[in-house]
Amino acid sequence: MKALLLGSVMAAVAATGVTFSKNAEANELALSLCTYVQGDDTMRMRKKLRDSRVRIRDVYTGIQCNGQSLLQFAMSNGANDVGTFMVGRLAVDDLKNSGDYEWAQSNGHGGSPIAQAIKERAGL
Repeated sequence: MKALLLGSVMAAVAATGVTFSKNAEANELALSLCTYVQGDDTMRMRKKLRDSRVRIRDVYTGIQCNGQSLLQFAMSNGANDVGTFMVGRLAVDDLKNSGDYEWAQSNGHGGSPIAQAIKERAGL
């Protein structure tokens, strides 16, 4: 009986540990991407995405930095290099549906290179 109980507890701990590890990795990735956007560090962002084997288009909708999307955060911080890099990697439908261009227009970032890149790529 003890062996069965101990085996069940160990299996539960192992299963929980795997889930926690994936959540921790996702949180670390999101924090890193926000940091690289804030610092306008395209090279480190590219390296982090490559090392994590993730495409920006796959994680874009799930990451927010200070309550803003990655592109909004880039515009707020003047991170034009990273912002235009991301625009080039995102799907056109994601750019159209995200509301980032409209946000830029209403928040005084309509003339930024990022907003112009969104406009050109999405055909807005």
